[in-house]
Amino acid sequence: MIRDRPVLWRSGVSLVGAGRGATCFALANPGAPTQPVPLAWFTTAQHGAGRDHHIADVTFAHFEIDGLEVRTEEYEVLAKGLGLQYVLRGRFSDLYIHDTAATGFGCDFLQDTVVEGVLTERCGRQDPGEKMGGAGIGIGVGGWGPVERLAVTDCTARGNGTNGIFLELQQDDWVPPRGIRLTACHAEDNRYGISDWGADGLLVTGCTMLGNHVAGFDVSAQGTTSVGGRGGLVTGCVIDGNAGDGIALGNTPGPYGFHGNRVSNNGRYGYWEHNLAGGDQEPATDVVLESNDIHDNALDGIRVDAPLHEPAIFGNRIRGNGRRAAPEARGGGEGVRCGPLSLTDERADWLPGGHRGKELRLGGGSEGAEATADATADATAEVTAVVTDNTATRLTLAPLRPGADSAWPDGTPAPGTAYRLPDSPAPRAGLTAAAAVTHPYVHGNRVRDDGHPRTQVHAVWIAPEATWTGGRVSGNDFSGNGSASTRFDSAPSGGRWRDNAG
Repeated sequence: MIRDRPVLWRSGVSLVGAGRGATCFALANPGAPTQPVPLAWFTTAQHGAGRDHHIADVTFAHFEIDGLEVRTEEYEVLAKGLGLQYVLRGRFSDLYIHDTAATGFGCDFLQDTVVEGVLTERCGRQDPGEKMGGAGIGIGVGGWGPVERLAVTDCTARGNGTNGIFLELQQDDWVPPRGIRLTACHAEDNRYGISDWGADGLLVTGCTMLGNHVAGFDVSAQGTTSVGGRGGLVTGCVIDGNAGDGIALGNTPGPYGFHGNRVSNNGRYGYWEHNLAGGDQEPATDVVLESNDIHDNALDGIRVDAPLHEPAIFGNRIRGNGRRAAPEARGGGEGVRCGPLSLTDERADWLPGGHRGKELRLGGGSEGAEATADATADATAEVTAVVTDNTATRLTLAPLRPGADSAWPDGTPAPGTAYRLPDSPAPRAGLTAAAAVTHPYVHGNRVRDDGHPRTQVHAVWIAPEATWTGGRVSGNDFSGNGSASTRFDSAPSGGRWRDNAG
């Protein structure tokens, strides 16, 4: 038991247990409700940590940290499992960290360090989802200068309050560091899966990002310094079934590259280019999407809502997107029942996958319900849930928040409760430009839909608010979509379009 006061760590001291479960450090603060209690800490603010005052040559391995009994009066970012800064030649191996009030593994400025086999579950317990920290694995970067040699490998982050894994530049006047690699990691049921909030040249290889609530992979100004990553490479990853977007990229000057990934079954866009307020707004230059399989996403396969300069989109298979094609639906009464993560209407005949990503509304009145004696919607308050997928009669729903086992805030709704689902938006394209795109190179892509019905309405849509200037669009297969292969509400200017099937 680590009670009421964390352990101040120092160089040369390692902590090695007998394995998860066998060795467990239980954190608690019953006598100090304002005191965050990580297992070990050494920080700049509390202890003057820095390049010349760091921790060196330490190993933390083969144990568990249980943070369930730490409760602070207000959310406290330092209520972590481990909270060390400025670590040199560290090794963190085979750790199981769970139920912490803030980030589980929250160590910053890790030089010549390896983080391997760390499992984090239900961390960020007191984080409402939009505070600092609250992640499974959160690593601040930039303190050692332009190069931080860090490897994060074979780690799993599931059900954490904000991110599964994030890298975050800690001061906006620091140089984003190179040298950080993420390999063979898994992020599931977090708010964001893996996020690059300020590294340079981050390598993300062979990872899986599944069922996260906002995005599977994110580059944006969400971090404390509002600095997005740049120069990163994401290769050989599976980014599937996230309730929001598969890949969300913005607030970066570029470049960034995505090669050989599967981006599928996500609840909005497969790839979304956009900028958040408060971060970098300049056009992202040299974004590359190459040899990716982008399919069965709810809306557009690729959506550009922020300026791109010199993008290269080549060799991708962009197929069967626009799955959110089912019309508005209402029901209630006999045959309608809810489970913790589902709604079933035995009388429905929905297009499979056609409600993916929609917001389901229940209660708040009986409009749309069948006029049956057992309809119970009239007296219920309205609740909402996000649909992650559906069959002809059953909706699968996202948990209310990361780590939850139900979609409902106040218990499962009663049988017969009235529900409604909104209509589907249109058009839904393989590639949509709704911002300025200059000098694009779009070559050798197969942008089509072989489904029944075809839900990807167009291969390419240039929206009214877009400009498409120069570049080349050639050698693509644009045939076989739901409607015309291309739709130009704003005509492209200059450049060359040729040899595109369809």
